[in-house]
Amino acid sequence: MVEAYDPGNIFAKILRGEIPSHRVYEDDAVVAFMDVMPQGMGHTLVMPKAPSRNILDADPATFGPLFAVVQKVAVAVKKAFDADGVTLMQFNESASGQTVYHLHVHVVPRFEGVPLKPHSGQMEKPEVLAENADKIRAALAS
Repeated sequence: MVEAYDPGNIFAKILRGEIPSHRVYEDDAVVAFMDVMPQGMGHTLVMPKAPSRNILDADPATFGPLFAVVQKVAVAVKKAFDADGVTLMQFNESASGQTVYHLHVHVVPRFEGVPLKPHSGQMEKPEVLAENADKIRAALAS
């Protein structure tokens, strides 16, 4: 049984502007913003504006625009942080590690020999997120 989408989830609130975020990209279908509990420098989240819990219940028409932006953001974060690579992560339901039930993709710049930080629940300083968002926006614009 697929559970119903909860429009009160934190990402839905971010989309509606009820909770502030450090947005790096937005178009009619997709938004990308800094993860406030990053597992690495430049950790960015990309999500569709269309409501769905995850990939299991999303309208297939969502995936084209979503993954086009995931690619665009991945290229930008790699450039912005001079990263060696990029990890993409997408979780579906609690057994997979999903904690926010709005479809989203994690885009994390990676560096040789540097492990991901654990998802500890510790929030990054807003000024660090703002600085990292500026770097990604600059990379997207170039």
